[in-house]
Amino acid sequence: MKGKKIVILAGKGDSSKIVFNALDSQFGIEKIIVEDKENTKKFIKRRIKRLGFFTVVGQILFQLIIGKFLGSTSKKRRDEIMKANNMNATEIPNYKTINVSSVNSKKTIELLKEINPDLIIVNGTRIISEKVLSAVECPFINTHAGITPKYRGVHGAYWALVNNDAENNGVTVHFVDKGIDTGSVIYQENITVTKQDDFSTYPLIQLASGTKLLTKAIENFFNGTLSSQKERNLESILWYHPTIWGYLYHRIFKGVK
Repeated sequence: MKGKKIVILAGKGDSSKIVFNALDSQFGIEKIIVEDKENTKKFIKRRIKRLGFFTVVGQILFQLIIGKFLGSTSKKRRDEIMKANNMNATEIPNYKTINVSSVNSKKTIELLKEINPDLIIVNGTRIISEKVLSAVECPFINTHAGITPKYRGVHGAYWALVNNDAENNGVTVHFVDKGIDTGSVIYQENITVTKQDDFSTYPLIQLASGTKLLTKAIENFFNGTLSSQKERNLESILWYHPTIWGYLYHRIFKGVK
């Protein structure tokens, strides 16, 4: 793999730091291109148009109240998961980082053409445009927190637990296409959660599993053995953030935290 160039397209956050540190220690990342967070007002307006005002208000209340509460009370458990899986969330070196306004910006396209990577890893960005996907002739690979296509979107582990669907509670590594988590599956793996886990720790367990699968995918890509799996006969569903009332209902009546 010497001389091969890997670029990461990422959003801001600890998950991107964890992925970068894991891959850089093994493969040596050429650059990580980090996009700014989307304008909150624009995001909310677009989400209201799609889901409706009542639902979006419920999602915001969930994040402001339940999300912050769980984030505070589950810190010890998250630290345990990080330590058990040797996950490193230290800051990414500045010389490896390039900041852009959006993963779909003209600057991103110019950077990719200039670097001309052999492989692009995606983590935590907004949906990538066809212009970016076609800017260079190399695969884009993403780690998704859910078993696709049944749990596309966000919080795949949480929704699988709500649906009592242990068979499809896991993580997916897949090629990126123009859809939302619709690319061909490379690897999938189930996860196991404990009574100590909740909404704030499920994604970290998925990331621990997914990073290992991603490492395997990169190794196989560069030795020429990487291929996609046969498509499973699963319905395709796009999931969103829970509302505060939806979360409370599932916690009280189904015990899903």
